[in-house]
Amino acid sequence: MVAVLAAGLAAGGINAVVGSGTLVSFPVLLAVGIPPVPATISNSLGLIAGNASGAFGYRRELRGQGRRLLGLLPASILGGLTGAFLLLHLPASTFEAVVPVLIGLAVTLVAVQPLVQRALAHRRSPDEVEQHVGPGRKAALFGGAYLTGTYGGYFAASQGVLQIGIFGLLLRESLQRLNALKNVLTLTVNTVAAGAYVVVATDRVDWTAAGLLAAGSLVGGYVSSRYGRRLPEPVLRTAIVVLGLIAIGVLLNR
Repeated sequence: MVAVLAAGLAAGGINAVVGSGTLVSFPVLLAVGIPPVPATISNSLGLIAGNASGAFGYRRELRGQGRRLLGLLPASILGGLTGAFLLLHLPASTFEAVVPVLIGLAVTLVAVQPLVQRALAHRRSPDEVEQHVGPGRKAALFGGAYLTGTYGGYFAASQGVLQIGIFGLLLRESLQRLNALKNVLTLTVNTVAAGAYVVVATDRVDWTAAGLLAAGSLVGGYVSSRYGRRLPEPVLRTAIVVLGLIAIGVLLNR
C-alpha cells in the first residue's frame, strides 16, 4: 500500500511537468501482483485526481487557449472511448503482447523528448504565440488529439509526450503553454476511459490500488505543477526510462 501510494505521488508529479507518470505507477502495480489489464484500468482511474490538480496548477498558461481547447476536447473524448473499447474487447493476451512494445515506444519518446524540445525551441521565441491556425492545421490537430486519445485510452504511458510532440510541430506556442493544453486533454481522455471502465468493467478495477493512486497523485500533481519546474528533468527522465525497462522485463517474464 505504501509503494502504490508513493507511486501515485510520483506519477502525479511527473505527469504534471513531464508526462509518462504511468511508467512509474504501472510497474509498481504489476510488482504488487495486479494483472496487466486490471492494472491499466486501476491506474487510469487513480491518476485522474493528479491530472486534475496538475491542470489546475497550469491554469495561467491556458489563458487565450479556450477556443482551441474546446475544438480539441471532442477528439480527446472520442479517442478515450475508442481506446477503452479496444482495451475491454481485445483479448488480454493481445494486451500483454502489445504493452511491452507500447512501453518501449513510450520510453523512447521520453528519452528523445529533450531533442524534440530543442528542435522546437529553435523554431520560435519562448513567448511567441500564433494567433491564426488554418483549416489544414486544425484538422491535423484534431486528428492528433484523437490518435493520442485512443492511445491514452488503451495504454496511458507517454500520451502527453506524444501530444506535446505533435502539437509543438503544428503550433507556435511556448512549451509551457503546450504542457498546459496537454494536461487538460490528458485529464479528459483518462476521465472518459476510466468512466467507461467503471460502467462496463467494474469487476476489473482494484479499488484499493485506484484509491491509493488517487490520493498520491492528487498531491503530487498539485505540488509538481507549482514547484516541479525547479526539479532537474534529467533525474526524472532517467527514473522513468529505468522503470519503463523494468516494466518491460516484468511483463516479458510473466
